[in-house]
Amino acid sequence: MNANAIFAEALLDPAVPCPPGLASWNGSDPAQRFAVYRNNVVVGLVDALADSFPVTQELVGETFFRAMAREFVRAAPPRSPVLALYGQGFAEFIESFSPAAGLPYLPDVARLEMLRVLAWHAADAAPVSRQALAAALAAAESLPLARFEFVPALRLLASPYAIVSLWAAHQSENAALELAGVATDTPQTALVCRHELEVAIYRLAPGAADFLAGLLAGQSFGAAASAAFAGDPEFDPAATLALLLGAGAIAGIATPRRMS
Repeated sequence: MNANAIFAEALLDPAVPCPPGLASWNGSDPAQRFAVYRNNVVVGLVDALADSFPVTQELVGETFFRAMAREFVRAAPPRSPVLALYGQGFAEFIESFSPAAGLPYLPDVARLEMLRVLAWHAADAAPVSRQALAAALAAAESLPLARFEFVPALRLLASPYAIVSLWAAHQSENAALELAGVATDTPQTALVCRHELEVAIYRLAPGAADFLAGLLAGQSFGAAASAAFAGDPEFDPAATLALLLGAGAIAGIATPRRMS
């Protein structure tokens, strides 16, 4: 192990002694000064996680969250200087963190919050205009074969838990009251997308979720719609397209004529 690796290991693990060869300018104990530096680094990383996962923190309380985050920091220190993106893998860590086992929905709430971060930092792309969408929908012969292109900020997350309702409740001034009405074991699918300077989260109906998942997988409009209707007879393609348009999620529509 080289000197950098030794220093990094000691920096994140208080059980590891101060690296050898350190000295202070005023002759004070290097171990004490290193302990202060170690604490500042860990606190800074925990603060970064708290900024990215505010609802996750509110669900478990600040004390529990910071203790859990400290364990994550030691297990998975950042690999990039971009701290805004730190926390990928936090949801998987929560799944294996036994003290959080009593909240089975917590990992997916963390996944949803990470998707918000990724959507915010995704590349810019101009959404399709209403006129272009209307033209594609009016082409009855080619519409079933049309394929949709989506903006890089679009994210989709299906969960066996009520992740959208849990997240939305914490955006309310009466969070406790809102949470009381949430059936946490209700499956929900979240659509996350940034439009202009705002990241929004939408709850998709089952058919809409299947439809969008099919389009994202490269299926044609007709194939994705057929699968959505099969799973959800109440699927409303017009309402789903209106939601996607309003979210700024559609970047383009490739019809057979344009693809030839």
